Amino acid sequence: MIARTLGTIAIAAAVAATPAGCRTSSTAPAGGGSTVAEKLAALRVAVEDTGSVYRRADWPHWETVSGACDAREHTLKTQGTAVTTGPGCKVTGGRWVSPYDGITVTVAGQLDVDHVVPLAEAARSGTRTWSRADRTRYANDPAVLIAVTATSNRSKGDSDPAKWLPAEDRCGYLARWVDTKTRYRMTVDQAERDAIAAVLRRC
Repeated sequence: MIARTLGTIAIAAAVAATPAGCRTSSTAPAGGGSTVAEKLAALRVAVEDTGSVYRRADWPHWETVSGACDAREHTLKTQGTAVTTGPGCKVTGGRWVSPYDGITVTVAGQLDVDHVVPLAEAARSGTRTWSRADRTRYANDPAVLIAVTATSNRSKGDSDPAKWLPAEDRCGYLARWVDTKTRYRMTVDQAERDAIAAVLRRC
C-alpha cells in the first residue's frame, strides 16, 4: 500500500481546465524556483533506453493513496467538481473538464487517468535501476496523474512531446512534463528536448 501521505500532494495547476493556448511562461518561475526552460536545460540528454523492456505489471498502479481511495479514484475526486462517491470510494458522479482537449465529461467511465510521463516512456528514460518500490511510487503519485478523456489519452499513448501534444494548454502540459522528469531524475532524448524547447519559446 502506498503511504497515505501521497494523498496530500498538491495537484499541479496544469491539471486545471484552461482555455486553448499557452498560459505557462518559459521565463517566469512556476511556483517559485527555476523556470521551465531552466529545468529543461538541466535535464540529462540521453538516447532512449529501448533495451529496458516495459511490462505494465512491473509498475503496480491504482494502489490506495488516501483513505479508501486508490490513485485513480483519488484523481477523479480531486480533479472534478461536485464529485459523488459510493462504497469503497467508487466515483458515482461529477463533472470534469479534460485539460488535453477542453471537453466536459459527466460520466466517470468516459475518463482515463493519464500519467503525464507515460509509464512506458518513464521506463525508457533512465529508470532501469529503479526498484519495484520506486516504480510503484511513480505510478501512484497524485502529482503525475491527470483525468482526461479516454480519446485524448489513447491518442497520446506512450508518446513523448516530439510525437504528441495536447490540443489545449500545451505550455502548461510541457511545464508539468519537465517538472515530472526533473523531480524523478528522468532523462530526455534529443528530439524530445528540441520539441519542448521549440514550444516553450512561444509560451
